[in-house]
Amino acid sequence: MEQPKNNFKIVSDKKARMILPNALTLIGVCIGLSSIKFALDSKFELSIIAIIFAALFDGLDGRIARLIKGTSKVGKELDSLTDVISFGVAPAFIMYFWSLNNLGKFGWLLCLIYVVCVTLRLARFNIHSNAEPSWRDNFFEGVPSPAGGILVLMPLIFSLSELDIFNVNYNLIVPIFFITTSFLLISKFPTYSLKRIVIPRSMTIFLLFGIVLFFGLLLIYTFKVIALSGLVYLMLIPISFLHYQKIKKQKNIGVIKDENEDLEDIL
Repeated sequence: MEQPKNNFKIVSDKKARMILPNALTLIGVCIGLSSIKFALDSKFELSIIAIIFAALFDGLDGRIARLIKGTSKVGKELDSLTDVISFGVAPAFIMYFWSLNNLGKFGWLLCLIYVVCVTLRLARFNIHSNAEPSWRDNFFEGVPSPAGGILVLMPLIFSLSELDIFNVNYNLIVPIFFITTSFLLISKFPTYSLKRIVIPRSMTIFLLFGIVLFFGLLLIYTFKVIALSGLVYLMLIPISFLHYQKIKKQKNIGVIKDENEDLEDIL
C-alpha cells in the first residue's frame, strides 16, 4: 500500500535559531512605531521611553543571533529596515510634533534630511560590515543610527528632565541638533564601538555593579539619567577621534618599520 506523502517539513536547527533574534527585531520596530503614536497623543515621555527600549532591543538582537549562531542575511536586512523606522522616521516625527512644526516647511525639510542621512548611514554600514576584521572595528564611521536617534531627541529629553535651567530657544536649538546629527551620521568621523570591548574577569563584579547602579538610577531619575548619558556620549565623540588618530599613527609607524626590515633583508 502506497504511503501518503508527508507535506510537512521539519524546521532545521539553523532556521529555528533565526526565529528569536528576528522576533526581537520585529518587536523593536513595533516599539519604534508606537513612539510615533505616543507623540501624536502628546505623550512625549512615553515616546522617549519607547525609543530607548527600541535601542535596547536593537543591541540585543544581533548579540543573541551571534551567541546562538542564528545570524542570517534576512536578519541583517531586517535590522537595517528596523533602524530606519525606529531611529530615523520615529525621532523625526516625534520632534516634528513637539517643535519643528512651528518652523513650517523648513521644519519638515529638516526631518527629511535627517531620515535620508540615517538611511545612507545604514546602507554604508551594510557594505562595510562585510570587510575583514581589523583594529578599526573598535570604531564606527560616523555616529550609529541608535545614537543619532537619541541625539536628535536631546532637546526634548532635556526639557523633560528639568535640567534646562536656562531660558532655551528650542526653535533654534532643535534645528542645530538635527543638522549636526545628520552630518555626523554620514560623516567618516570615528566614534567608539562597544562591540569588541573585552572586560577582564577581575573587573566583572565592578561592571555588574555599575550596570545595576545605572539602571537603578534610570528607574528613579529617568530623563535626567538619559540627558546626562547623552552629554557623556557627546563628549566622547572628540575623544574617540583623537584616540583613533593616535592608533592610526601607531599602526602606520608599524607598517613602515616592517617595510624597512623587509628591504634590509633583500639588501
